[in-house]
Amino acid sequence: MARDNLNDLLAFIAVARERSFTKAAAKLGVSQSALSHTIRGLETRLGLRLLTRTTRSVSPTPAGERLLTTVGPRFDEIDEELAALGELRDKPAGTIRITTDEHAATTILQPKLALLLPDYPDLKIELVVDFGLTDIVAQRYDVGIRLGDQVAKDMIAVRIAPDMRMAVVAAPTYFAKRARPKTPQDLTEHNCINLRLPTYGGLYAWEFEKAGHELKVRVEGQLTCNGTQQMLDAALMGCGLAYVPEALTRPHVAEGRLKAVLKDWCPTFPGYHLYYPSRRQSSRALAVLIDALRYRS
Repeated sequence: MARDNLNDLLAFIAVARERSFTKAAAKLGVSQSALSHTIRGLETRLGLRLLTRTTRSVSPTPAGERLLTTVGPRFDEIDEELAALGELRDKPAGTIRITTDEHAATTILQPKLALLLPDYPDLKIELVVDFGLTDIVAQRYDVGIRLGDQVAKDMIAVRIAPDMRMAVVAAPTYFAKRARPKTPQDLTEHNCINLRLPTYGGLYAWEFEKAGHELKVRVEGQLTCNGTQQMLDAALMGCGLAYVPEALTRPHVAEGRLKAVLKDWCPTFPGYHLYYPSRRQSSRALAVLIDALRYRS
């Protein structure tokens, strides 16, 4: 195949994955008009329409989707092999893309990365916060970080944090007007701050456990958030009850800014784990990251 054809295929893959000529052009370092001309030339040579274009979006046609799913991974393999050659250098290098949730990013990753990165100037980390259970293979992440019970069985997982306990908290001003709940069922009478899960689009049901009895409560309230820090901030302002990781609440409870309730009902979840596909060859850069994050009790 002519080299121009290879370059045209790379251009097509960029547009198909970004779903945008503007973003793909910026990624490739070419003008949008030149990129559009390249795609039209490829379609002409193949005699097939590869992309459906509207004023607002770009998406692959069935032929384009087939080309993307068959050819795209092969180019990815080439990129991975070239990146692996870079690992032969004295110091770990390259970019590691990580998907994680907000709590793990702020309490675990960022503090440890601040210590790690100065020692490895050729190492780059792309950190993406997402509450959804992202398919790290399909979305081309190198690793994911989630609670232990959320990690798929076919992944290699490394514990990076101890088990995590949840807490139900509210500001003293909130309890000045309402009685404290004594059982999880009492929450249905309270103004609770909900969390919307992007993976399913629904609201998270608060989970409780006592003496082996597990219970999920669908709470109601005036405020819905998509992050634990937002929920905590809202609770501090007296907006209602929040169900968040206990570690986030400790300094506020100690200073009297928050009051914790239902302590004997709040469960403990398996701690955060770093995970990656079992078929992925571990690079020196990934090995350095894992060693820095690994939980040591």
